[in-house]
Amino acid sequence: MKTGCGAGRIGATQIARTGWNPSPNTCKPIHEARNTRDETMASALKDIGKTLGIVTLLAAGFTWFGVYGTGGSLKLRFLMWFVTMLVGSVASYWVVPFVFHTHMKMSHPALRIVAAAVLLAIPVTISLCIFLAFLGASISLAQIPIQFAYVLAISLVITTGGFLIDRARQLAELEDAEPEDRVAGFLSRLPVRYRGADLWAISSEDHYLRVHTDRGEELILMRLADAMRELGEDNGLQTHRSWWVSHNGVADTRRTNGKLVLILKSGQEAPVSRTYQPNVRAAGLA
Repeated sequence: MKTGCGAGRIGATQIARTGWNPSPNTCKPIHEARNTRDETMASALKDIGKTLGIVTLLAAGFTWFGVYGTGGSLKLRFLMWFVTMLVGSVASYWVVPFVFHTHMKMSHPALRIVAAAVLLAIPVTISLCIFLAFLGASISLAQIPIQFAYVLAISLVITTGGFLIDRARQLAELEDAEPEDRVAGFLSRLPVRYRGADLWAISSEDHYLRVHTDRGEELILMRLADAMRELGEDNGLQTHRSWWVSHNGVADTRRTNGKLVLILKSGQEAPVSRTYQPNVRAAGLA
């Protein structure tokens, strides 16, 4: 049995006989996976740093203004508020997706904000009561609901602010997004089976929007004005005060008693009011 360099030469000879030529791209998936992992880690560290920065600023503010009139040394009070705010921040990593992206995704934004604020206020109140007791502030069971109300008020302000900031960020990102990315982002509001569907039109029904696609229709809680702003002007246009139609959703046109109607690919009729007829003609839809 040959070992060492002899075995190496035999192995090289056998590989050469097979005609296999290692490609420089052989390790490419490994490098891509490593790069993806590094990017994920960098993003996670960035989020953690941002969270700690916000927590530190809030803790410093509450310590400086002496919220609740807490006693003890300055360092101890700062530690109390830092841990309390950190508890709320950690809880938000579960509460926010739970409320805003899964179980209450279709609910009114105000209702989602209140629900998230209530859920976040529970662990924060528990943490705060423990620290207040540690600092010598006696808290009876009757005072706990009052403390919870204080925490809930602060939680409502912070949750509302976070919601508005996130909404502004999403709108800013949409300004630079490609038309197809805007549609994909809008359809992500719908159940999973509509992801990748062809968007044909949107019609307003009270506080809801009926989304017309090649995979059926679905109702979502949203204003038509917000939906049109999210989709942009390149994907379609408004044809009526309660209708928006995609450029790719029109199969035919028809006039009924002098009124222009767009026939969607689903057979549904989308009305065109006189106000929007010039825009519809300019877009080549009529």
